[in-house]
Amino acid sequence: MEKTIEQNTYVLQEDENLGTVKIADDVVAMIAGLAATEVEGVAAMAGNITNDLMSKMGVKNLAKGVKVEVFGKRVKAELALIVEYGHNIPAVSQRVQERVKSTIENMTGLEVSDVDIRIAGVNMQKDK
Repeated sequence: MEKTIEQNTYVLQEDENLGTVKIADDVVAMIAGLAATEVEGVAAMAGNITNDLMSKMGVKNLAKGVKVEVFGKRVKAELALIVEYGHNIPAVSQRVQERVKSTIENMTGLEVSDVDIRIAGVNMQKDK
């Protein structure tokens, strides 16, 4: 039996004839996290100890390292990243900001006002 976690949901579209389309803030965070990890130079999203323990147990949280706040139709996103060693941190951060903004706006129709990046670490391991 799954435990239901209360989520904030936001109305994306309302139509008297068809109904309402809502989106949970966790979904917006998941979109942001997936978009960020697609950028070259991003090793992973940084999470807290709970997220790290959950991922070791096989439970994946795709919104790990992402916090979103939705105000009306505007979104503010905060992401914590681990960057690959050797990549230019400001350039990677800018590409992440652009990718996250465009992906959220294209998928949800919400307007992204801010994408704040926090570099939580550098991955020093070499890929084989």
